[in-house]
Amino acid sequence: MARLEYVDTTARAFDLTHGSVHLPRSYDADHVRAIHRYLFQDVYEWAGEFRSVNMAKGVGRGFGDVKTGEVDQLLEDVRQRVIGTDWERLDRDTFAERAATVFAYLNQAHPFREGNGRTSKVFMEHVAEQSRFTFDFGRVTPEVWNQASHLSRPDMFSYAPDPASLVPVFRAIAAPRTSGSSTSPQSAPGRSAARASFPRAATQATNLPTPQTGQQSGPQVRRGGPYMPGRGSGTGRGR
Repeated sequence: MARLEYVDTTARAFDLTHGSVHLPRSYDADHVRAIHRYLFQDVYEWAGEFRSVNMAKGVGRGFGDVKTGEVDQLLEDVRQRVIGTDWERLDRDTFAERAATVFAYLNQAHPFREGNGRTSKVFMEHVAEQSRFTFDFGRVTPEVWNQASHLSRPDMFSYAPDPASLVPVFRAIAAPRTSGSSTSPQSAPGRSAARASFPRAATQATNLPTPQTGQQSGPQVRRGGPYMPGRGSGTGRGR
């Protein structure tokens, strides 16, 4: 199941970053939902829907609190930072700093039970389309990516993430954009784009008691027709 999921979502990520499928570049919560829904439409029934439980991975501060509206606020901060930046004028160092900051807020929001890493990579390439750079995620190992992402999370009682650990990572993966170039999940042979997200299942990360025998546990597998942007409910509904 995991292998099939990675193959399917990697192909769909390619569609979203190479112009085969177009999503409105609103850089807001609806944009994030639409990416997730397209990527995972054949995997989860809840594709495109925000989580309704709080999540934490490892020690320290958990991800955005859904009970207080923190996830929505973090995504609004993402939007403001994207639309408030003149990406086309940035040199590589400044681009890396601004992109790292956007990603740090998006990563802290962590709006879905699963698939945040893959969704974030597509979103960041949509951001980079406005600049003279693209991303080659194969330039850093999953371990480096995961560690930098973890270190960017806020202190225990703070709100704002600290992107300092991510800046050198984004400097490393920033590549000059050539005509028609875009990030590719296959940029590093043998390495799935999915590996760069946190290697831990959503059911292990949620702060929920272990389901009792007979209860359904884990993400529900989606059954139904494919989602195409602009049809039906579009971006899904938040929880």
